[in-house]
Amino acid sequence: LVVDLGVSSLQLDRPERGFSFRSEGALDMRMDQRKTQTAADLVARLSEEQLSDIFYHFGEERQARRIAGFLVKARQKEPVTTTARLAEIVAEAVPKKYHPSRVHVATKVFQALRIAVNSELANLADLLADAPVVLREGARICVITFHSLEDRMVKRAFADNPAYRVLTRRPVEVSHAEIERNPRSRSAKLRVAARV
Repeated sequence: LVVDLGVSSLQLDRPERGFSFRSEGALDMRMDQRKTQTAADLVARLSEEQLSDIFYHFGEERQARRIAGFLVKARQKEPVTTTARLAEIVAEAVPKKYHPSRVHVATKVFQALRIAVNSELANLADLLADAPVVLREGARICVITFHSLEDRMVKRAFADNPAYRVLTRRPVEVSHAEIERNPRSRSAKLRVAARV
């Protein structure tokens, strides 16, 4: 069983899907567009505390409270419905000295909202718990993660579930050559376990 938890580049690169702050688009972020709740809905409806929790727990964003406060004030003036406006609010909220040098300041907030909209971590937990049922003895489960939240979940699930025997004590990481060919692969980590 091979599981690639990466977001499709085809979706990321389409502004109307609302995953990226690099171009103006509706604040959507639904992987499955049959679902009704969008990122704009969460931004409009959730309390400051709920937004802060999402940014902190799903994005590991240290400025979560401050960003949530700025966001709630901004939406009182006008609805926050576009990716560009959300990115702008995050950039205003985070003091310049805390802006990361290598990635956009809104990266973690966008990640957190995407995870919340699509129930990504709950789906991953279900998959890791259910996989032994469909795997024969000796079969492998290989999971490619793209951020530390996912990687920790996979590591713990493999270690804690007696149905798994860990085959990768440390995750397999991407080579420099692959990163040069495909920069989006830079944070990918592969963990493998066997069904026992």
